[in-house]
Amino acid sequence: MKSYLVIPTYNERGNIEKLLNQVFALNIEGLNVLIVDDNSPDGTGIFVDELKKTNPSLDVIHRKEKQGLGKAYVSGFQQALNRGAEYILQMDADLSHDPKYLPDFLNKIKEADVVLGSRYIKGGGVKNWNWFRRQISRFGNIYARFILGLPYKDLTGGFKCHRRVVLEKIGLDGVSSVGYNFQIEMSYKTYLAGFKIVETPIIFTERAEGKSKFDIKIMIESFWKVFLLRFRK
Repeated sequence: MKSYLVIPTYNERGNIEKLLNQVFALNIEGLNVLIVDDNSPDGTGIFVDELKKTNPSLDVIHRKEKQGLGKAYVSGFQQALNRGAEYILQMDADLSHDPKYLPDFLNKIKEADVVLGSRYIKGGGVKNWNWFRRQISRFGNIYARFILGLPYKDLTGGFKCHRRVVLEKIGLDGVSSVGYNFQIEMSYKTYLAGFKIVETPIIFTERAEGKSKFDIKIMIESFWKVFLLRFRK
């Protein structure tokens, strides 16, 4: 079964080779990796071009500019669907998501439509976050669950696996979130469409290199976007 792992990048030159080595060391049959690079000033996309010369299972989409995480994922998902992927996975490029969980995602997706990597169920957790960041994440998930009426513990994480039918059904062109609220919107639309969503525990580790993209603007967007998702017609 063909599967694609979509990884958006922006200035991840210091992390991407290590991540890709870990992914391909798992020797997952049928797995392809698609990097979506937003014209990284540090040359991440160009570097991946060099790596793909010796790896037929690796490819990269070069976008002209940084347009937000949501748009990067949509671009990658659409390309994966066009290439015949049955399962479409997603993860961060900054080594916060451990590739060792990928086989578990692909095992659980056989009995579900979407698998969410969860920090907030038994066996999951977070490493190297301060108290404030932990509370912001906890509050964001509680708020989203309450407003949207969803039963899942971790709605804001970016480590997931989708069946192609889910992405085809919910309509990627209609996804409006640009930033991290993309994760919530995708799960909400999947839930409303009647698909089966399950969670699997993961340990999230804060990035060791580079700068986090999380900031106050992301918090504000998530707050009002969740409200709009619930109450707009």
